[in-house]
Amino acid sequence: MNINFNSEAYSKLLSQYQPRVIKTEEENEHFLAIVEDLLSRPHLTTEENTLLELLVRLIADFENQHYQLNGSTPRSRILHLLEAQDLELSHLVPISGSIELVNKVINGHVKVTKEQSEMLGNLFHVNASLFIE
Repeated sequence: MNINFNSEAYSKLLSQYQPRVIKTEEENEHFLAIVEDLLSRPHLTTEENTLLELLVRLIADFENQHYQLNGSTPRSRILHLLEAQDLELSHLVPISGSIELVNKVINGHVKVTKEQSEMLGNLFHVNASLFIE
């Protein structure tokens, strides 16, 4: 575990937000609102990032079970996170190297590399595995 990780602070966050396996649409909406709140903050602590990753996984698990027809893809996750964090495609240029490559990724012509997925994870404060197919 990260040396900067504060177990007591994380325990307080867990107590406050009470993340759990999502079973209903109402619970999903509740946790989505928490994720949006966390994503709107300019800087997250290590513990908040850990909570965010947990919530994103719980939401993804629920949505994968209940919305299989509209399964998310790395492309749709990138677009959603850009919108949620009020970022533009130009913010992805340092990750891909050019706007042309950004457009190829967004249009599904090029897959995200492992290195790019790590950089996307850092940019969006989420687990890098969300961007790997």
